[in-house]
Amino acid sequence: MTKIDIEELFQAYYDCRSNKRNTANAIAFEMSYESKLFHLCEEINNGTYTPGRSIAFVVEKPVKREIFAADFRDRIIHHLLINKLNPLFEKQFIYDSYSCRVNKGTHFGIKRITHFIRQCSQNYQAPCYILKLDIEGFFMHIDKNILFDRLQLFINEKYTQPDKELIIELCRKVIFNDPTKNCCIKGKKTDWDNLPHTKSLFQSPVNCGLPIGNLTSQIFANFYLNSFDHYIKNNLSTSSPSPNGSREEGLCYGRYVDDFVIVHNDKEYLKSLIPNIQNFLLSTLKLTLHPRKIYLQSHEKGVKFLGAVIKPHRNYIANRTKGSFYETITLWNKSLKENKNKLSREDLKLFLSSINSYLGIMKHYETYKIRKKMLLKNLSAYYWNHFYISSGYCKLILKARRVHHLTTYCQTPLSSWIGEDGEDVY
Repeated sequence: MTKIDIEELFQAYYDCRSNKRNTANAIAFEMSYESKLFHLCEEINNGTYTPGRSIAFVVEKPVKREIFAADFRDRIIHHLLINKLNPLFEKQFIYDSYSCRVNKGTHFGIKRITHFIRQCSQNYQAPCYILKLDIEGFFMHIDKNILFDRLQLFINEKYTQPDKELIIELCRKVIFNDPTKNCCIKGKKTDWDNLPHTKSLFQSPVNCGLPIGNLTSQIFANFYLNSFDHYIKNNLSTSSPSPNGSREEGLCYGRYVDDFVIVHNDKEYLKSLIPNIQNFLLSTLKLTLHPRKIYLQSHEKGVKFLGAVIKPHRNYIANRTKGSFYETITLWNKSLKENKNKLSREDLKLFLSSINSYLGIMKHYETYKIRKKMLLKNLSAYYWNHFYISSGYCKLILKARRVHHLTTYCQTPLSSWIGEDGEDVY
């Protein structure tokens, strides 16, 4: 059996630590990373590697969700596998699968669905309908046996490197590892209160469920639904003629994880697809549609997708994002008050990162007035001692130390140093 090359493991380590170098796990591993990587490589090659302990916790936003953070050395294994397999996956995935793919993502998905609607409605002049569906408890109900069998078959057919057997074995260990049997709970057990059973690995059926938080879970989830994507694009669209009598090459279909949208100019045709989709998911992948998340409306009503509301001629930011932005500003104002109007340089950098993340999302939509109102009406005047607004309320920039000559409270009216168009005037 050909062994895993140490250079590949080093590359996986560099990929893994990118943007993670300040975490406790990464720092602890980095202290003697070379010897640890050689030891990990030896474990992989002699077959003694086993996944370590995960940290389980619950996050509240954007929705309440259970997360399992794998040990750092295990995340290196995840990157090793994805580095080797993802180029092969990409050749199989359809164009309109948006999650965890280079040069794609939420903004790309929103643009594609907008394009589908405009195309189908002939620039919003003709009837057009949108079917949006969701898989219930998707990650927690992925059947591990189905996933591994398909992945093993795929690797045997498509993967040509001599370490094929080791890669299959690593995939088996990662997929069938049950993190609930060896995990550290971060936070309180009451954090799991009111979390639906369909969203927790602790409540998943036997041999089902992938932990949210692992890179392999995200990519393997795409692989798991790949057959479903091809079924939608290649089977459903050619099984029925379109209203004008011609047969389409493929439906206007896009998917991000377990949320997917189909656009067509015949409402009844879209309605007829639902039982076919239900049957395929259940019989082939042992998944079910969420019964309360079936949306079928005219394009004029719009559709909420990936944090945006897509409507004719305009896309809006979702209310949840606006609400989260307001709550973030409120929390920073509260923190400032508790610290008696004094924040450290590190706190200011954290504040900058937090606010700019929202501004970066919102700038993709028609949100100029919202951004302006959020910053000028809700943000404490203290922050203008340290930041200025740039690029039409799209970004806050930390002032250079040499201009920090203002008092603790900004005495100059904000309107005197911010132009009406949002450009800086000082």
